[in-house]
Amino acid sequence: MSRKKVVIGFLGSQLDAGGGAGRWEKWRPTVSLGQHEDLVIDRVELMYSPRHQGLAEQIVQDIGNVSPDTQVNLVPMDVADPWDFGEMYGALYDWARAYPFDPAKEEYWAHITTGTHVAQICMFLMVESRFIPGVLLQTSPPRRQKQGDPGSYTLIDLDLSRYDGLAQRFNRAHDEALDFLKSGVATRNQRFNALIEEIERVAVRSQAPILLTGPTGAGKSHLARRMFELKRSRHQVRGEFVEVNCATLRGDSAASTLFGHKKGAFTGAAADRAGLLRTAHEGVLFLDEIGELGLDEQAMLLKAVEEKRFFPMGSDREVSSDFQLIAGTNRDLRRDVAQGRFREDLFARINLWAYTLPGLAQRSEDIEPNVEALLARFSAESGRAVRFNVEAKTAYLRFARSPEALWRGNFRDLLSSMTRLSTLADGGRISTALVEAEIQRLRWLWQAPEDAGTDAPSAVDLDALVGPEVAAQLDLFDRVQLELVVQVCRSSATLSEAGRRLFDRTRTQRTVVNDADRLRKYLMKLGMTWATVRGDTAA
Repeated sequence: MSRKKVVIGFLGSQLDAGGGAGRWEKWRPTVSLGQHEDLVIDRVELMYSPRHQGLAEQIVQDIGNVSPDTQVNLVPMDVADPWDFGEMYGALYDWARAYPFDPAKEEYWAHITTGTHVAQICMFLMVESRFIPGVLLQTSPPRRQKQGDPGSYTLIDLDLSRYDGLAQRFNRAHDEALDFLKSGVATRNQRFNALIEEIERVAVRSQAPILLTGPTGAGKSHLARRMFELKRSRHQVRGEFVEVNCATLRGDSAASTLFGHKKGAFTGAAADRAGLLRTAHEGVLFLDEIGELGLDEQAMLLKAVEEKRFFPMGSDREVSSDFQLIAGTNRDLRRDVAQGRFREDLFARINLWAYTLPGLAQRSEDIEPNVEALLARFSAESGRAVRFNVEAKTAYLRFARSPEALWRGNFRDLLSSMTRLSTLADGGRISTALVEAEIQRLRWLWQAPEDAGTDAPSAVDLDALVGPEVAAQLDLFDRVQLELVVQVCRSSATLSEAGRRLFDRTRTQRTVVNDADRLRKYLMKLGMTWATVRGDTAA
């Protein structure tokens, strides 16, 4: 049993109008629905303004003359201004929510030929969002005006998944966006690729704050700028990308730099200053190292993010700025919240979309494509091609992927390494000798200060770390092991880095690698934490 055909549309106060017998000599879109010999419309839901009551009743009578089996329901829609989008969409939305749609028994065609342009757009949006579960109906007049000629009609299904060509174009645009965020580097790390997949969707769909965490040099600043450029290419932002490292802000200059100030607000404030939040209006504000902000600035930032308004220093009048916030940090803000160094309410606000960028040592399979990309960039900038010979490339990658390569500075270290090799490459060829020298340079760069000289005495005071009673019970084997662990911890920037160095062999034999957790548990057995081992008195 075929479903009934139901047309939903607006009365065309101009196109459907006409009086006397002459009205049959013109094409009227709503009446034409009943004039097609190959089409039977079972019902028409005809929306009209009460001031056009007479015309509406005339249309009902005329459709009855040409298609007696078509039922026409007049739907009065009293909209004061049919060109007001909010008013028109609200009226159509309210009608659709109350209408008893039954897609199993009826198919719905939304007629978009009549009504104001605003009404037609609202009808489109109702179908696209599935509040009206149907397709669009477009009617057109005959090429030559002829009495009784109904013209033509076209159905438009907004389910884009049915259009292979459009789906392919969408997938291509999606792939291009991912490639753009990764700067054209064909990364192989599955975790990183999945991370970028989600970031791409969030970047083009959300205006909410985004938090990027990860070690220094992992690419937070670069990714934030690429996200902004992707949004700008989609016409989602009109303002600028404004970046500031919060670690460089201190005292009055912190609030002044971010929120601006009035002349005379503090000593040295010789003129008004707009501040970076207003500079970022309708754009993106990237606050790197947000954990370094003071508590007062954090409170002001929270208000600016939530309300889009704030007070410049020394001003009693609020200003506004509508920006998207991207924050970056290499700190664990959860710990800072627990220790009172970071506001819990601000952390909750910026933690809606939080992503941790892995360091280069955790993406060893991505070292090779990044090396190739950096060499290509150097070649383009210098005007001379640079490449490894086969043996040199093998030697470099073997070292770069080994546990010995700490990549403490992450991509900054890799960029510096490629710059040195490219600059020194005679004839554009990076030789094995150059690679061996570069490896020695990197080893020196990452060498722990305690390892620089054998004459340096041990600076580990076990009595202070674990207490005299516990220290006295340690075997020589345990004492020597603990002293070495402490030395490695103190020469490492992070718990993860220390864990990689200490478990450099067994980590390769594990399915799930969590060096930081292994080291943390070892320290806990002796009543120590990362902070106490490092001598962090602030903690």
